[in-house]
Amino acid sequence: MTASAPDAPEDLIERLRAGDATARDALFAQCYPDLKRLARARLADTHRGPSLDTTSLVHDVYLKLAGMAKLPVESRGHFMAYAAHAMRTHVIDIVRSRAAEMHGGGAPHVPLDTDLGERLANDESELVRVHEALESLAQVDARLVQVVEMRYFAGFTEEEVANALGVTDRTVRRDWQRARALLAAALGR
Repeated sequence: MTASAPDAPEDLIERLRAGDATARDALFAQCYPDLKRLARARLADTHRGPSLDTTSLVHDVYLKLAGMAKLPVESRGHFMAYAAHAMRTHVIDIVRSRAAEMHGGGAPHVPLDTDLGERLANDESELVRVHEALESLAQVDARLVQVVEMRYFAGFTEEEVANALGVTDRTVRRDWQRARALLAAALGR
């Protein structure tokens, strides 16, 4: 018995758009190494507590995507961009949950005497500020947010972003410059 060749990503995307759950699982399996790389990059500047590691992030995103009836993706690059966005929002949800616990959460207040507590709070606070700035940027131009998510959070090249969005490299370059300027202004830098 011979093993069949894996489906091409384009075929899987077509089946996925038709609602085929096995295609979603196969595409996820094909993209798993890249999703792990994305998660590693996403968590590189984030405090990793016991509830936040690379594998858990990838698996949590899989569960989120698996729960959707249809995924609105057009290509493998678009799938990766969608997963990068899901990772970013998942990390933000965890950071907000931690902040809620730190500011009450039903537990008695225990102050942190070390600078570690302050550094963690500042890092997570900065992450939330960036997320809020991206949400504001989405009101100006949603494509700018997609470019930021793919370039900064997912580590895509300009060419990969252009292919995923169906625009030219030059457009991606202009969008990247514009998004960086608007985010810098929003973050007061």
